[in-house]
Amino acid sequence: MQLGVLTAQPLGHMDRSDAFSFLESLGVDAVELGAGGLIGSDHIDRRELLDSDEARTALETELAEHDLDVCALAIHDNPLHPDDERQARVDTETRETIRLAAELDVDRIVTFSGLPAGGPEDQVPNWVTFPWPQEHSEALEYQWDIAVDYWSELGAYADDYGVDIAIEMHPNMLVYDPVAMVELREATHERVGANLDPSHLWWQGIDIPKAIRYLGERDAIHYVHAKDVRVYDANAEIEGVLDNKGFDREEERAWMFRSVGYGHDEDAWRDIISTLRLVGYDDVLSIEWEDGLAEPTEGLEKAVTMLQDGLLRKEADVDWVPE
Repeated sequence: MQLGVLTAQPLGHMDRSDAFSFLESLGVDAVELGAGGLIGSDHIDRRELLDSDEARTALETELAEHDLDVCALAIHDNPLHPDDERQARVDTETRETIRLAAELDVDRIVTFSGLPAGGPEDQVPNWVTFPWPQEHSEALEYQWDIAVDYWSELGAYADDYGVDIAIEMHPNMLVYDPVAMVELREATHERVGANLDPSHLWWQGIDIPKAIRYLGERDAIHYVHAKDVRVYDANAEIEGVLDNKGFDREEERAWMFRSVGYGHDEDAWRDIISTLRLVGYDDVLSIEWEDGLAEPTEGLEKAVTMLQDGLLRKEADVDWVPE
């Protein structure tokens, strides 16, 4: 396994060279680079890299100087948005990111499933989490029809470039749990799979090793984020976990994203790493740092330190037999 970092959130204030130098000093192996969308593109210009051999060479040289690989390109946004202009923009950015990944010899992009409106005349995305009254079930069926059409076509497009699409299961998106992720994959294309981010599953009460087994048995894990979350029982036991308060209201929220190790302990992360290997994922864990209680570089350093100690970097000794 290797350790990666999504550079956008913790290091967006640094220029690319400084960010790469900092990650090299931490012993990080790879970078996940934001190519646009909701997380921005602090360290690369997607269109410049698509158009310019010189720009791609400069990036590759800089990566080599710092002994870093690119493990993924991130383009988190809503490709199913009901606003036609926005949907077209996101679709264009996503397709450009797929082409750029191929140009950079990167085998996956990371994004969201997207979320349509609840009906053809609506203008706002509609997150359906309960089947009744009946119009909500009808809205969900409508949304799935749109999603299957879109991801079938985009999966085939990505296949032409040899690029996987790793969908982050996320609230306010159509796919936010492993069962829905598999449903989308099986209804569309094998290039469509999961970006397994434990943080978004933990607060829903999902058991992460069981989720890994469920997805892994269906060959559905394309990528893994290392992001932690802490459920604060003092609030959650009163109002539940469907919390729509702003992330600046830390003391009031039922849960908060935390630096790795500050939501779940080392044993929990070692179990995740071991279960990933058990199902055949022996690839990158990419730290997506978000933590309202930590300074970014310090929080990232803490996460790297904990995961470096827990990663299994060498191949297993398959010939080992207990005496």
